[in-house]
Amino acid sequence: MVEHPTLPVLSVRDLTVEFVTRRGTLRALDRVSFDVARGEVLGVVGESGAGKSVTGSAIIGLIDPPGRIAGGEVVLSGERIDNLPDEAMRKVRGKRIGMIFQDPLTSLNPLYRISEQLIETIRVHTDLDATQARARAIALLDEVGIPAPERRIDSYPHEFSGGMRQRVVIALALCAEPEFIIADEPTTALDVSVQAQIIALIKRLCKERGTSVMLVTHDMGVIAETADRVAVMYAGRVAEIGPVREVVKAPLHPYAKGLMGAIPSLEGEAKRLVQIPGTMPRLSAIPPGCAFNPRCAQAFARCHVARPELIAVGDRKVACHLYDEPSSSGPTTEIAA
Repeated sequence: MVEHPTLPVLSVRDLTVEFVTRRGTLRALDRVSFDVARGEVLGVVGESGAGKSVTGSAIIGLIDPPGRIAGGEVVLSGERIDNLPDEAMRKVRGKRIGMIFQDPLTSLNPLYRISEQLIETIRVHTDLDATQARARAIALLDEVGIPAPERRIDSYPHEFSGGMRQRVVIALALCAEPEFIIADEPTTALDVSVQAQIIALIKRLCKERGTSVMLVTHDMGVIAETADRVAVMYAGRVAEIGPVREVVKAPLHPYAKGLMGAIPSLEGEAKRLVQIPGTMPRLSAIPPGCAFNPRCAQAFARCHVARPELIAVGDRKVACHLYDEPSSSGPTTEIAA
């Protein structure tokens, strides 16, 4: 694949994922769109059930029946990949798209030494022989901060701490020098000091390698520290997307405002944290119009009947009727939260 410097590494357009059940067809993703530039970290944040992990699974072709991609497309460096046959998609996973999951033990086989797992992955995706692959595996472990990698490479996963196992998983994701990495809650199971180390590692790798990352998490603190841009998801839709500093400091969408208002601050006077009333709707009970309208203090009549599309507001895009032309005069009927 010839790299084009202005082409997004990943482009997702109107991605729709459905699950067919006895109770009907449930829409888990509803026309999700975003781009990720080369060397960029895009944070994807939202409550449980927002569609964050489903988005990642759809991108790498791991939506299992009864789930299916019902619409849209996923383009990797100019090549559409959502419609590839299974065998072709398996070659994309691991080689062109790396994966870092929440629990390192889901990525590492406890019965095999780290050396066997790294070397096998390297040899599957490159032309290196066993000796060269071992040297590359040691170099990768050194790059991700494993001390004495020449000795530790022959250890089993259980002989590493949680933070060190996650570093091994990052090395595994980097084996084939992928263009794009999906990191799904990569720091959730780690203590705060180790979280900071893993965040710093991901940022450094992006800067040095030019690798693009989609960082999926529910932790806005991790997003604020790591991401260049952030997409706020709600009920299978993107509510707001833009530069992380702008979204954190001055969110536009009422849901994003609630999320940012719930982040404790260590600076200045302690302020009362915002509480978003209600809960995320079940897939079987997503309301018409804006899915957030039952929880929104600024909802007005149109919010209950018309789905808001993403519209540009400066450097950002926001899906909210407060910012589009017909409602520029403001809400007509305010609904209490």
